[in-house]
Amino acid sequence: MQLLAGLGEIADRYDAFIVDLWGVVHDGIRPYPAAIDCLDRLLDRPVLLLSNAPRRASSARSMLRRMGVPDRLTGLILTSGEATWLALRDRTDPWFARLGRQVYHLGPQRDRSVLDGLGLEIVASPAEATFVLNTGPDDDLNDPRDLDAFLPELEACLTAGLPMICANPDLVVMRGGVRILCAGALAAHYRQAGGDVVCLGKPHRAIYDMALSMLGVSPGRILAIGDSLHTDIAGAACAGLDAAWVLDGIHGEAIAGQPERAADLAVAAGLQPAAMLWRLAW
Repeated sequence: MQLLAGLGEIADRYDAFIVDLWGVVHDGIRPYPAAIDCLDRLLDRPVLLLSNAPRRASSARSMLRRMGVPDRLTGLILTSGEATWLALRDRTDPWFARLGRQVYHLGPQRDRSVLDGLGLEIVASPAEATFVLNTGPDDDLNDPRDLDAFLPELEACLTAGLPMICANPDLVVMRGGVRILCAGALAAHYRQAGGDVVCLGKPHRAIYDMALSMLGVSPGRILAIGDSLHTDIAGAACAGLDAAWVLDGIHGEAIAGQPERAADLAVAAGLQPAAMLWRLAW
C-alpha cells in the first residue's frame, strides 16, 4: 500500500475515476478546496461521482451546487438513492416485485425525491404500509448521533412485518467533524432484530455494475477513490477495481495521522488498496 503525496503521482495509470463524495470531496457542509482542484485536473478523463446519498442524482447535484462545487465537475453522478428509485420503478427483482404500493418513509423530508414519480402512496404510519424505505435518521426530529432515539420507529416497522429498503448502506458519516448515524446503522439493527432488509449502494456489486456501464471503460483502467474501508474500498475490491484510500475521512480518528495504523486497519479488513492519500489532492 503506497502512501502518495497526491493523486498526480499515479493518475496517468488510469483512464477513468470513481470518486466518493462525503469525506472525499466535501464534509457534508462545504467542499474541500484541494479536492475541487484535483477534480479540475481530471476534466480530460471521465470521472463518476459515486455516493451512498439516499436521494436522486439530480438532488445530489443540486446539493453540491449549493455547497459551491462547480457544475463542470458533476457531469456523472450515481447515488444509492438513484439505484433505489430505479429498483422501485422497474421491479424486475422478485424481492422488489412483491413490495406493494404503500410505503412508510423512515428518514428526513429532504430525501423524498427517491419516491418521486413512482406512483406510490406515502403513508403516515408503519401499520398502513407494505414496506419501509429507510433513508436514515431524521435529524429534524431526533439526535442523529443516538440510535436509541429511533428504536420506537424501528420497532413499529418490525411489528408491522415490513420489509426494509436501505437506501444508504453507510453506518456513520462525519458532518462538519461530528460523527452521525446513517441509514445503514438503522438497517443493521433492523436485520439483527429479525427484519427483512435489502441495501442498495456501496459496497454491493450492483451499483458498481451501473457505474461501469456509465463510464464505458475497462475495469482495469479505473481507479476508485474513497474514505471508507467497508464501503468504498471493499466495494472497489468486489468490482475488481484498483482503489485509493483517503485516510483523513471516516477513519481519521482511528488512524490519527499514523499510516502504519491505516495499514493495520486495511489488513484486518482483508483489503489491500493500491494506494493511500491523506486527502484527495493533486
